[in-house]
Amino acid sequence: MGRTQAFDTQEAVRAARTVFWEHGYEDASLPDLERATGLSRSSIYHAFGNKRGLFDAALASYLGEIIRPRLLPLNAPEVEPGAIVDYFIGLRDALARRGTLPSNNGCLLLNVAGSPISNEEAVSLTIAGYRQELSASLLRGIAAHRPEMASAAHQQLATVLSSLVVAAMTLARVDNPQSLATLDTALILLGD
Repeated sequence: MGRTQAFDTQEAVRAARTVFWEHGYEDASLPDLERATGLSRSSIYHAFGNKRGLFDAALASYLGEIIRPRLLPLNAPEVEPGAIVDYFIGLRDALARRGTLPSNNGCLLLNVAGSPISNEEAVSLTIAGYRQELSASLLRGIAAHRPEMASAAHQQLATVLSSLVVAAMTLARVDNPQSLATLDTALILLGD
């Protein structure tokens, strides 16, 4: 008979997500993860297999709890014309709140993209999937916001705006004012 799990898996994953977000996969030590989650090493291994399993759970949590809720209005059956402007304003507000994980650390997935763990196929596919999901969501928002534009112009603007999101989230760690200016540029490009 197996042991009964005496902890909330989602809370442990969220705590680990914070460690990975702040330090990256490579620099997140097992003692750091044990402290943050309140779990012993054996409990981490029992529940997640290993550090990598916990990391994969943290990435899934990040997508499900941080990224997709922000993109939800852009993926509604009927996208509101102002949804894309609201997305950029909300993202800007999140990065402007000093002392928060997004403001201090940018995007967990983009940080991972610049680290050695991104060479692993499953991680690489997760990052590529995020980029595709972001681009598709922005495209839907642009189409609702600027219906008079041609489809090719929607696509071009989605490419530029997704690049600006990536730039802003990457810059957040090292140059927050420029990160915010990048999002301001996105809002200017959207026009009204």
